[in-house]
Amino acid sequence: MLSGPAERLALTLTEGGLQRMTARVLAALLFTEQETMTAGEIAEALAISSGSVSTAIKSLASVGLIERVPAPGSRREHFRLRAGAWATLMSGQNAMIGSMRAAAEEGIAMAGEGSLAGVRLAEMRDFYDYLWRELPALIDRWRADRRDR
Repeated sequence: MLSGPAERLALTLTEGGLQRMTARVLAALLFTEQETMTAGEIAEALAISSGSVSTAIKSLASVGLIERVPAPGSRREHFRLRAGAWATLMSGQNAMIGSMRAAAEEGIAMAGEGSLAGVRLAEMRDFYDYLWRELPALIDRWRADRRDR
């Protein structure tokens, strides 16, 4: 079972939008003292089904938070939190930011720039446009800061 802090992190991640089991699997991988964990070890630690673990692993791997790693002498797949996972996750958010920006642009074109809806959508577009420009530089600065430490 997860410790109190790990369960609280999983709950926070769930409140932030992750599926409950995905959040718990991520917390297990964050809090383990092992280099890697197998799906079976995760299922046992969390007392959940192997299907739930498999679904969570696919989700976490698809966004770049975890990775499969070779384990010499083992037939089972091993997983770990990916180095630089958080920056990778945020870098991937640029696609979502671009989609939100495009949706706002489309809405403005449909509603009209001077309409009340157009004004609200323009604020949305401007916000996501700002993130689109600034997020890559912010992530680059963070990576540089980590290298310098």
